[in-house]
Amino acid sequence: MLMLQYHNLLIQAILTERFAIDAVPTAIDQVISDFDNVTYHVSTPESKSRILISLSIKCFKDLQKYGVDELLLREYGDYAISPPETGYDFSLIIDLDNLPSDQESKERLIENIALLKRNAIAAPFEKAFSQFDTLAAEAAKNSIDLSVPEDSGSEVMAIHYRDEEAIFIRPSHDRVTVIFSTVFREDTDRVFGKVFLQEFVDARRRSIQNAPQVLYSNKEPPLEIRSVPGLKTSDDVGYVTFVLFPRHISREKREITISHIQIFRDYFHYHIKCSKAYMHSRMRYRVAEFLKVLNRAKPEVAEKERKTASGRRFR
Repeated sequence: MLMLQYHNLLIQAILTERFAIDAVPTAIDQVISDFDNVTYHVSTPESKSRILISLSIKCFKDLQKYGVDELLLREYGDYAISPPETGYDFSLIIDLDNLPSDQESKERLIENIALLKRNAIAAPFEKAFSQFDTLAAEAAKNSIDLSVPEDSGSEVMAIHYRDEEAIFIRPSHDRVTVIFSTVFREDTDRVFGKVFLQEFVDARRRSIQNAPQVLYSNKEPPLEIRSVPGLKTSDDVGYVTFVLFPRHISREKREITISHIQIFRDYFHYHIKCSKAYMHSRMRYRVAEFLKVLNRAKPEVAEKERKTASGRRFR
């Protein structure tokens, strides 16, 4: 098992190859799929030296409520185009004849474009952290005890990034609560999920006291989002809650916190599938070993009786 990357490796590889000094411009027309129903289209529709990169993301309309357009213009303003490519939500063009001169700037540009999905989904998190700063400042001004939770009445930001799953973010004056709804397609997935999430809780108790608090509830949604319409309450739905305290969302840690937490669902289900694959491989190995034992336990085949020409039998 491994840690999933925040950037798209294929986009990084394509741009690294095209940005090389001795690279020969060639035509590109490639559709790339990523986690969470995200699709990229990398192409050269006008000329081989102008690369068009387009992003399609299921929850883009939700993200627009929380400032994704402004965030993407901030990150890719020099390269963004409007309107985007037909069928996609955001597009940018890279002119290979007008790249940064130094290698370090090229590498930063490649990394930033490969993080296109991460930067798009970061919009509601940045808005929630900004609201947290405002609420915390007001609480300090009014001499409110920051260690006492208070219902601030702030908006619950809902990002429906998958067909039946969503991320809910709610800022308050002392914390930011992030809740993932996740659907378990099989009963075994639910069992593995509970084991993994219990390990999150136990690890925090044992040795990682500074980690965010992790809570898990099955079927019943947490109190913070029960007012949100359209929540599912079936047995195959679970809710994972992360409580981010000020130490997790300080100015120095916000970017890495956003990167870590938004990929949690993919990381979680990836490890469930890896665990199931490992269990199946061990089961197949044990079955093969048992078959060897059974084969060794079989009695030797008795030698067939023989007959003489007169009909007498002997061994």
